[in-house]
Amino acid sequence: MSPILPFTPPIHVGIQDSPLSLDDLWHFLSEAQGGGIAIFGGTTRRVTGDRITQELSYEAHESMALSEMRRLAGEAGERWDTLRIGILHRTGVVPVSQASVLIGVATRHRGPAFEAARFLIDELKVSVPIWKKEHYEDGSTEWQGDTWVR
Repeated sequence: MSPILPFTPPIHVGIQDSPLSLDDLWHFLSEAQGGGIAIFGGTTRRVTGDRITQELSYEAHESMALSEMRRLAGEAGERWDTLRIGILHRTGVVPVSQASVLIGVATRHRGPAFEAARFLIDELKVSVPIWKKEHYEDGSTEWQGDTWVR
């Protein structure tokens, strides 16, 4: 999978098997010169329920996932009058504390930025064909997220 740069305004979506860059996303969003930027980062947590997580791994149907991410960004842009939207997701192994997903929205005011970012992460989790496998410290594994609907 290719690196995400250069970003292309006003919407940028990307899937990559290397660490996601919060700095690159911030730069892309801040160039919109809006009044509000909201960024959500989803990271690998150490404890899931009563189990210790060693790492996560992700698989994606890349072309379908990118298409759906673009569709979601377009919908968010229409609903909240966004200036820029960035949606980045990682595939492959994601160690504890590293980001699996970054969602960023630049708008003229803070409220719509928060609302659009929340919409995007919530919808991404149910409609984008990306699958997560949890790898636990005891050596067991478990696929998560059986709610993909499209």
